[in-house]
Amino acid sequence: KDLPKYDEDHGEEEQMPEDLAHLSPRQQMCRVIWRSLWMMGAGTFLVLIFSDPMVDCLGELGKRLDISPFYVSFVLAPFASNASELLAAYTYACKKTEANMTTSLSTLLGAACMNNTFVFAIFLALVYKQGLAWQFTAETLSMILIQWIIGILAITSKTQTVFTSVFILACYPLCLFVVWFCENILGLD
Repeated sequence: KDLPKYDEDHGEEEQMPEDLAHLSPRQQMCRVIWRSLWMMGAGTFLVLIFSDPMVDCLGELGKRLDISPFYVSFVLAPFASNASELLAAYTYACKKTEANMTTSLSTLLGAACMNNTFVFAIFLALVYKQGLAWQFTAETLSMILIQWIIGILAITSKTQTVFTSVFILACYPLCLFVVWFCENILGLD
C-alpha cells in the first residue's frame, strides 16, 4: 500500500522568522543555516553536559525504588530523550490536515526507527568492543518483537484510527511484560 502523499500545489507556505523577513532570500538562507548550526551545537553541548547525570539519576531512582534500572530507564528515558520529536509531532497534529497528520506520524515513526536501530547498533558495538558479557536476551527479544509489530502495522495500515493508537500504546507495556516473562518465566538473561 502507498503512504499518503503531500499535495505539492496546495502545501503550506514556508514560514520565515520575523527577524529575518526583511533580508534577501540569499541572506535569509545563510542566517537560517547559521542559526540551525548554532542551535544544533548548543543542543549537542547540553546533551553532553546532562546525559551522564541523567543516567546516574535514573539508576539511583531504580535503586531507591527497588526496581530494575532497565524498567525505570525504559519508562522515563524515552520521554526525556524524544521530547523534541513528541513536541514536533504534536504541533503538526494540532493543525488537523492530512498532510500535517502524515508529517506527524512520519516524524514519530522515523524517530522510533532511528532510535531503535541506531542505538541498538551502538549498543552491540559496545558489547563487542568492550567484551561485555551478554545479559540482554530478554530486552533484545522484546524490542525486536515490538518493532516488528509496529512495522507491520505501519506498512499495512493506510489510515490511523483511535483503535490503532490504543494498540500502539498497548505495545509499550507489552514490551515490558515480554521482558518480565522472558526473564522470570523462560529464565532468559
